[in-house]
Amino acid sequence: MKKVIINCATGEETIVDLTAEELAQHEADVATSEQERTAIENAKTEKENLKASAKAKLIAGEALTEEEANVMIGG
Repeated sequence: MKKVIINCATGEETIVDLTAEELAQHEADVATSEQERTAIENAKTEKENLKASAKAKLIAGEALTEEEANVMIGG
């Protein structure tokens, strides 16, 4: 993988290879980003499932759990 170094004084661009440390950090950052994206998607799915469960219980006249009630009122 390469990186571009720009000299602010001259505007000259130099393309160099990433060091082993930079490459390792990049890979760690990508893995963290993927984990965060997965966590966000899982949280959205969980909220959608709670809303669906709460709606089904309301239609059936059943009591909601506190968590379902909170998600229904936006809490």
